[in-house]
Parts: sequence; structure tokens; C-alpha cells
Amino acid sequence: MDKFLVKRPSPGKNKQEPLEMKGGELDWMRDGGEKKRPRSQMPGADESFVHSPWKQIRAEGLNCDYKILFSKTEADKIFQELEKEVEYFEGDLTKVQVFGKWHNIPRKQVTYGDPELTYTYSGVTFAPKLWIPVLNHIRERITLATGHTFNFVLINRYKDGCDHIGEHQDDERELVPRSPIASVSFGACRDFFFRHGASRGKNASCHIEPVRLQLAHGSLLMMNYPTNVYWYHSLPTRKRVLAPRINLTFRKVMALPKQ
Repeated sequence: MDKFLVKRPSPGKNKQEPLEMKGGELDWMRDGGEKKRPRSQMPGADESFVHSPWKQIRAEGLNCDYKILFSKTEADKIFQELEKEVEYFEGDLTKVQVFGKWHNIPRKQVTYGDPELTYTYSGVTFAPKLWIPVLNHIRERITLATGHTFNFVLINRYKDGCDHIGEHQDDERELVPRSPIASVSFGACRDFFFRHGASRGKNASCHIEPVRLQLAHGSLLMMNYPTNVYWYHSLPTRKRVLAPRINLTFRKVMALPKQ
């Protein structure tokens, strides 16, 4: 489909070959021109993964980059540390408001970050827990690979394929305008969908094919501007998946004045 053929030049290099998506799925992702990154100063860091090639994911208003950030050995270790160290919210913080009604969220959730920050969505304001070493380790690796810094992380734990998250945009007012969101995945591989906002619902104004990804254990997906302006994303139910998945979305958040 011509509308899914996107040419993107690499900085200082010749133009890339086009990216082609068919049938609503990503058939292949073109390796991006890799920017120079600082050499790893982290003990035990596997530079073959820190400097692994980026793959570009492009469609109309969709601007994402994907890579394997951690080797399987390191990803396995981090997953176990997350299972041991992360303390998830309980009580009222496990509910969200949808169309005026409160619902239990179908997964475990928690936020960590700098102490002066808060984050509000679906009618709930979250104050982050303080950073712990395993989260700082992941955050530093993202900065090493991307050059971006982050002060907040939302963690979702899906116990199996019955846990899920519906279509939504990360567009909360606390987010620094035009800042990227870094999504790191550990554990079971799950289908992850992008759907263009104009193609949603019975009264869709146009038809743009949804994009399906499978985010690997130890992978990093950078959701760059303007992705969250135009596209919704979701992790649908997959009952055949029996293993847990942990997803961490690192963000740049502003401290808003108290009302």
C-alpha cells in the first residue's frame, strides 16, 4: 500500500529504503541510521546490545524506534529483580474511572519517580514511589542508548494473557510537550497494537491499517512525537499466554502547581 511506504533519510547519509506495512501488520522494520552513542560506563553492560541497530516504525503520524536493549541473560536477571523489588499499588489506586464509573484495572500497576512529581489519568492522581536500584539501572541504560533522560516510570505487570490494557493515548498534561516515551518490556511476548484515532469506532472518518508489534523480552520501544497525538495503543487479551509480562514506560514529567 502506497500510504504505508515511508522514506526517511538517515542523518548525514543517503535516503533509507521505504518501510512497507501490509495487512495491518508490520512486515519488516528498516534498520535506522544509528547515531553515535557514548561508550558504556556501566559494569557488566553488553555493548553489543547497547549499540545494536535501531529499527524504524513509521506510518501516517506514527514515529517509533525499536531495538533490543538487553541480552537474554541480563533481561532474565532484571525480570527476577523486578519481581522481587517492585511494590505495586493496592486499594483505591488499583481503580480507574471510565465514563463516570470506577473499575478495577486488569493488571498490577505502580509508579516510581522523582519525589516532587505527580501523575493523573483516568481520574486518579499518583504520587510516585522513590527510585530503586533496578529501575535506575534500566533508566541509565535507556539514556545511554538514546541520549534522553527520564524522571518518572509507570510499571504495568500482566500476570498472564488475561491481563490487558485497552486503547488509550499517553497525553496527560503532566508530560513534557513533545517528549518521547520509552517502553521497556520483560517476560512474555505479547501482541501490541497501534490504531489511528481517525480509524476508531463506527463513525471513523478514514481507514488506516492498525499496526501490530510483538515486543521482545529485553526490548525498547521509543514512542516519539507525534505518535501519541494521532495513534492509540493497546495490549489486548491473549488467553493462550500463560507467562507474566512486565512493561515499564519511562516519561519526562513536569511538576505542576498544586490546585
